[in-house]
Amino acid sequence: MSADPPAPPVTLDRESETPLAVQLADALRSAAADGRLRSGDRLPSTRALATRLNVSRTVTSAAYEQLHAEGWIAGKHGSGTYITTAPPGSLPESTPRPKRGAAAQTLIDFTPGTPWAGGIDRAAWRRAWRAAADAPPLLRPERAGLPEYREVIAEHLLRHRGLRVGGEDETVLATSGTSSAVSELAFAVLGPGATVAIEEPGYQRAAAAMTAAGLNVIQAPVDVEGFRVDSVPAGVKAVYCSPAHQYPLGGRMPAGRRVELVERARRDGFLVIEDDYDGELRYDVAPLPLLAALAPDVVVHLGTTSKILTPTLGTGWMVAPPAVVSAILEFRDRTGIGPAIAGQRVLIEYARNGDLGRHLRRLRRELSERRWLVVDTLREAGFEVLGDDAGAHVVIPLSSARAERDVRVKAEEFGARIDGLTRHHAGRPRWHGIALGYAACSRDELNSVLPQLIDLLKQADRA
Repeated sequence: MSADPPAPPVTLDRESETPLAVQLADALRSAAADGRLRSGDRLPSTRALATRLNVSRTVTSAAYEQLHAEGWIAGKHGSGTYITTAPPGSLPESTPRPKRGAAAQTLIDFTPGTPWAGGIDRAAWRRAWRAAADAPPLLRPERAGLPEYREVIAEHLLRHRGLRVGGEDETVLATSGTSSAVSELAFAVLGPGATVAIEEPGYQRAAAAMTAAGLNVIQAPVDVEGFRVDSVPAGVKAVYCSPAHQYPLGGRMPAGRRVELVERARRDGFLVIEDDYDGELRYDVAPLPLLAALAPDVVVHLGTTSKILTPTLGTGWMVAPPAVVSAILEFRDRTGIGPAIAGQRVLIEYARNGDLGRHLRRLRRELSERRWLVVDTLREAGFEVLGDDAGAHVVIPLSSARAERDVRVKAEEFGARIDGLTRHHAGRPRWHGIALGYAACSRDELNSVLPQLIDLLKQADRA
């Protein structure tokens, strides 16, 4: 391999309370985002960068692990570590973008799936990162994830989702998030040519991961109660759904439909991939049994911290039948692909003293109040609102793709990024409307934008 490249544009503040590994990851991420580091630029090795910055290699390794988990960097065997072409958070082509030049502005984010990062206790967050950085380097990969991490996830699932699983055994696996878990299932369990049914409209990133693995993806229509079991064709090897809060329509799959789905899975011999999107965020409704609790023999349960903390942590989990677990672990052994350790260590420490539980209680309380504000304001203005039983976004149906596009474009003009339903379809859109997230913004921003949004919705209705 050639000599290490020059040191990247990084300045570390040793007087700051922010851990050095976090500062380094933030600096490299910012440099990649603003173009100071470009796609294909090679980074120094962790050893060389540690020497140049006068820090321990633990610091540089933790920063690189975090950026690798987030998708900002990638390693090429025998040649080093490089900036990647598509940093996480880059917007799909159909999403409004800030305008260039003199009219450029920072858009307030009202898209679904963006977490309430401003509500994270910064002191607790710093403590978790500092404690995680004190852990000694691993001598070998933990293919299932750190045992302590799996114990934390087992406790989290029992306490917040009512799912009893073993933490020490390997029924709980660490993942890098939902999309990476879907990709692993596609390659290791389902295999090229397998037919999979996925919600329409639904999570198109999951569909893309399946298609990239050579699966035949069939779009199965949903309704206001979520996934329709009668939309599953014969011969599928798996079904992908989000029963807790269907993405993006927001429906909660009723208990009877859940039982019908797992009974059919057993009868027809297919797997159910349960994406527990927004599963921790419930309001005014009793929790319904997880599909994994109803039928652990045919359900693969997927979860992530991306909506309750931050997607940049790169931590998720999978609970699966033994045969699926074995196939995933064999795939990881064969390919060397596996979840990064840095984020797991942070979550372990964040949960250790109850900070995770306290954050979830604050999160539910805050989002519950915001939800009432949004729903009451919209309904008082005469609009139908869907998906308000759970989660952190609601849907306002509209009559056409043109009305949806007009609202989104005009919202951008006053500084708001609003999502629509059209882009969540793979085929011809069946649903039109606005998907309004209320977690990422501040309350002041929410109060400011709602009246303007209502005016746009009324104009769209009259058009």
